[in-house]
Formats: sequence, C-alpha cells, structure tokens
Amino acid sequence: MPKISVEIPRELLEDLDDHVGDDGKFVNRSDAIRASVRKTLDILDEIDQRHDRLDEDS
Repeated sequence: MPKISVEIPRELLEDLDDHVGDDGKFVNRSDAIRASVRKTLDILDEIDQRHDRLDEDS
C-alpha cells in the first residue's frame, strides 16, 4: 500500500485522535483517514450521479 504525507491542522488532528485507539472507532490514524477518504469519495460519486456526471465505466 503506498504511503503519502499530508499536513493537517493541529485542531483537526486532535479531533481525529479522539476517535482512534482502544476506546475509539478506529485502530489507528491511517485507518481513520482511509475511512474518511472512502466516505468522501462515495459522497462525491453520489453528487456526480445526481448531476449526470458519473462515468459509467468506473
């Protein structure tokens, strides 16, 4: 799996960390960020579909 580097504002990272770990919804930050990216892409696909911009081949 490729690795990337991103800059995230401290406040956003602190909020993210509230959901990571033994008491959180995600095992680690990477898991949380992957889930967020997937959800965002799903939302964008839904928007594109509503506006007839979704490529049927993808």
